[in-house]
Amino acid sequence: MDRVRTVAQGNPTRTKKKGAAGLGVLLALLATVVWSGSFVATRDMADSVPPVQAVFWRWIIATLAVAPFAARQAWRQRALIRRHLGFTALATLFGVALYNTLVHQAGLTTSASNMGMIMAASPVVMALYARLGGERLGKRRTFGLLLAAFGVLLLVGDGSLGFDFGAGDLWMFGAALSFATYSALLKRKPAELGGLAFLITTFVLGALMLAPAYAISVSLQGGFEVTAATAVPLLYVGVFSSAVAFFAWNKAVSVIGAARAGVVYYLQPVCVAGLGLLLLGERTGPGQLLCMALILGGVALGARR
Repeated sequence: MDRVRTVAQGNPTRTKKKGAAGLGVLLALLATVVWSGSFVATRDMADSVPPVQAVFWRWIIATLAVAPFAARQAWRQRALIRRHLGFTALATLFGVALYNTLVHQAGLTTSASNMGMIMAASPVVMALYARLGGERLGKRRTFGLLLAAFGVLLLVGDGSLGFDFGAGDLWMFGAALSFATYSALLKRKPAELGGLAFLITTFVLGALMLAPAYAISVSLQGGFEVTAATAVPLLYVGVFSSAVAFFAWNKAVSVIGAARAGVVYYLQPVCVAGLGLLLLGERTGPGQLLCMALILGGVALGARR
């Protein structure tokens, strides 16, 4: 009788895990969509704001945006932050200082679409890191990863597997590797260190790491003029692409893991293409639609357990 009652009521633990996994996928999707817009914003201000200066002010703005929500937790956990400062600084180097500087540098010589498509290579590295860490990917997730990767390769290669990468594209491959490393490090974040405290600490450390390069850039290149054309993209990448998207991504990785969140990240080329159509009037041809279908199919397979 008890067994019948248990079956009828279902398994609460399993239901809870499914709910948490669903939330993790949605958070990874939110971060992916917001970051897709950041490539358009980055490319838009590439000619008016030097890369290092753009990234420095991005983290100043992000710190101010998240401070009302995170400062109190960071102050309460200041002893924990000092104890784990080495780990936090390493995560900051790859995920905040290096990754975003490479993205803005790439924006000087490559298109927003290329930036988004090349960044979609990072889930492959995330999966490799996860496998090296002992995580079992499973046949379905592996097949989804490969299917989505094939779609990305065709999309970047304009329907073929031949490539002709420029300097900006190579900068983006470096950015993809840096972001994948950051995502792998997130799985090792001390559980007792609060998410908001960790977030604001990385933002502050990122600005401090970039401060010397910022000073050199201003002395050699001069500052930039603050206008609507420069302020609006900076506010977007500072508030949404940094404060909102990084919090969502960090939470998603803690719930579903970097490899599984990375599969959702494959949606980025699709999001960038959609934004390109809406904001820039760029059309999507049949070949690109086929590649996007492969990416979407791979995401659907890889995001499920």
